Amino acid sequence: MGHVTAATPVSAVPTVHRPNTTAIGVIVWLGSEVMFFAGLFAIYFTLRAMAPEQFQVGHDALNIPFASVNTIILIASSFTCQFGVFAAERAQARKTGGALDLKNWGTVEWFYLSAFLGAIFIGGQVWEYATLASEGFVLNFNAFTSAFFMTTGFHGLHVTGGILTFFLVIGRIYAARRMGHREVTSALCISYYWHFVDVVWVGLFFVIYMLPFIA
Repeated sequence: MGHVTAATPVSAVPTVHRPNTTAIGVIVWLGSEVMFFAGLFAIYFTLRAMAPEQFQVGHDALNIPFASVNTIILIASSFTCQFGVFAAERAQARKTGGALDLKNWGTVEWFYLSAFLGAIFIGGQVWEYATLASEGFVLNFNAFTSAFFMTTGFHGLHVTGGILTFFLVIGRIYAARRMGHREVTSALCISYYWHFVDVVWVGLFFVIYMLPFIA
């Protein structure tokens, strides 16, 4: 009788889950941005300690209710951005229902709305700058105006960069015609950046507009 030999089992090749280099690169870059804004906060507090009277006068000139509404608009854009990421994760590039059927919106629609809200925030910031300038509070007026325009101005540039990036991601989705791995990664990366600039603004809003009521 012949001997029946059992088939030699083939060892399974382990699956290697490599980290997404694009996402890691964005996170590392945001780490450097944290240091940049930390420096701006340090400059603000240093100037505030050197000229408290100028900062008090400058704070009294701020339109806090208007800035509060503008802040809520920017915070809302973080939620719409995240809804766009959720749509990307379920591979839904564009809406599948009516224009007002929000639950069936895709990444494109949510990102358009996020960019629009960001643009409203920038428009509000420009209006605030114009109002302060009309009252004589220009960049080189005193320590407060230098600190105020420098910190909020750099943040505004970051928001503007995020708005432009939203349109770049939307354009990539249109060009790809479907939500692939690259498109999902792009959506995730812009969300990391957008949440970052929103968190930074919450910190700036507290320090510039709210802290003088406490300290």
